[in-house]
Amino acid sequence: MINVCDIHVMKPLLAEHGFHFSKAKGQNFLIASWVPQRIAEDAGVDPSAGVLEIGPGIGPLTQQLALRAGKVCAVEVDTRLEPILAKTVGEFDNLEILWGDVLQQDIPALVTEKFPGLRPMACANLPYYITSPILTALLEAECFDSVTVMVQKEVAQRIAAKPGSPDYSAFTVFCQFYAEPELLFDVPAGCFLPAPKVTSAVIHLKTRKALPWDIHDRELFFRVVRASFAMRRKKLANGLASGFPELGKAGAAEVIAACGFDANIRGETMSIPQFAAIANQILRRRG
Repeated sequence: MINVCDIHVMKPLLAEHGFHFSKAKGQNFLIASWVPQRIAEDAGVDPSAGVLEIGPGIGPLTQQLALRAGKVCAVEVDTRLEPILAKTVGEFDNLEILWGDVLQQDIPALVTEKFPGLRPMACANLPYYITSPILTALLEAECFDSVTVMVQKEVAQRIAAKPGSPDYSAFTVFCQFYAEPELLFDVPAGCFLPAPKVTSAVIHLKTRKALPWDIHDRELFFRVVRASFAMRRKKLANGLASGFPELGKAGAAEVIAACGFDANIRGETMSIPQFAAIANQILRRRG
């Protein structure tokens, strides 16, 4: 197996195929072999797992996944990498590479087709510029046992944030609605070629098999969350009145009071059950 993290192996390999890094695609390749090894280990990849990998690049994480998993399906948008991946991961008969944009895929259908009888997981070193759309797609697919990704450290902190903390956001609530996050480890910029300007971090998202909250209308719930964070420094009543013009300030105050919350409560301090209570109360008012 080729050690693609060895810079003395990687550079000649890329040069042989005339490959140049694409800033537009956010390409930063790992040059520290401990990182993909630990991602695969900490994700819990074993022969019972079917792993969807997004953006294999030249294959460092792909190799470690294929060494452990029952099957790996890697989706790569950059077809320039095809001859390189043929060399670096071509030996694995439990690996399938799909060429295209994962956001154009029907992810649940893909998982059903590729991983029959296996425990579906997703693993990826995500480009910074497209982290949120891909994470959103993976979680909304609701077909994975877990999602383990390397992202910008500040994004990982946001995903795992607690109510009332500076990093807590609407995206935090979205991710924690679908999964329980665990920050695993940091990855310094020097572990990549070219080196990014920020530190990365790996986060593990254990997806929820059943939602522990009584939410009657999921779309309304997320609308409440977005409205609550749109004016995060102001009282919740302001955000609700703006996001739900039909309520107005008086109606927003009534909803908050009906839930038993302090009139001065702010969205940035609220938990998922509190957002659920607000959404359900708005739904009741609609009759």
